[in-house]
Amino acid sequence: MDPRSQVLLRQADHFTPEKLLLAGAPADHLLAEWPQASAWSWLADEYRVLQRAGTAHYGHQLPQLAVADAVLFLPKSRELTEYLLHTLAGLPGLQRLFLVGEKKAGIERAAKQLAQFGKTWKLDSARHCQLWLCELGPPAGLPPAPEQWQQQFSVALPGAEPLQLCSLPGVFSHGRLDRGTALLLEHLDDLPAGHLLDFGCGAGVLGAALKRRYPHCMVSLLDVDAFALESSRRTLAANGLEAQVLAGAGIADAPGQLAAIVTNPPFHKGVHTHYQATEELIRQAAGHLLPGGELRLVANSFLRYPELIEAHLGPCRVLAERDGFRVYSARRGQERSKK
Repeated sequence: MDPRSQVLLRQADHFTPEKLLLAGAPADHLLAEWPQASAWSWLADEYRVLQRAGTAHYGHQLPQLAVADAVLFLPKSRELTEYLLHTLAGLPGLQRLFLVGEKKAGIERAAKQLAQFGKTWKLDSARHCQLWLCELGPPAGLPPAPEQWQQQFSVALPGAEPLQLCSLPGVFSHGRLDRGTALLLEHLDDLPAGHLLDFGCGAGVLGAALKRRYPHCMVSLLDVDAFALESSRRTLAANGLEAQVLAGAGIADAPGQLAAIVTNPPFHKGVHTHYQATEELIRQAAGHLLPGGELRLVANSFLRYPELIEAHLGPCRVLAERDGFRVYSARRGQERSKK
């Protein structure tokens, strides 16, 4: 069980499950221990586990529930923490707001963010985690709308009009273009025609760039994070583009019969380095690509992806290298088939 959940169970006397919302709850057995509680997740993979255990909600918007207490499991992003605290504190009828997180994730810093909403103190410290409680004071006003937390910025494209990007708190590279994606944007030429996928789409910059560059191709954008999906929808709308936006836990949820998969794949989950989604993408890409279909990805140059790509897809080429990143390309041969 997640150590944060263990800390909550150590303090079970403080909670009345039927009046409790677990925001950002991990995919463990906590909801099974408290089946009368409700969970809210913005991560599709964790939501699927949670909904099998009890009442769970998925999305970037807070579910409007009649609860007296809420627990926020500390996310990685400080901006997302601030947004979620404001949003939860504005939930009608909420009396107490708990915050639980790992010390290395910055729980003590986040506790200072919590203190702006009322009297706050530490309840427990165990399993390298801390649990804080805030007795909410009178609401200062309506909770902020997501638009108030949105970052908008422009991204230059080679030989085309700039893209307007919209990103919400917690989305990868919030409010700016990261170096890896910038390099990949320069090398989107000569992709096979057909259905194109932006895997791990984040704020939608690659998907929007693909639709701009290949307007007659169908483009899909897939991500696990509901805040990323909403950001991608806003990015597409801001540029007058239409594409399919999909929630998915990984490449297994991607469409089939793809001409190309283009990605700056994720390698963090929370505060932890996590390469599983990328490794599964490489292993399963052939099953989603048409013969001759291409996987084109950017990654840190120290990662040993070429061997994995060649083992599961085909010969791997380096299209570009800069600032510690490489753009890799490999095409599915005729003999590769869905496993």
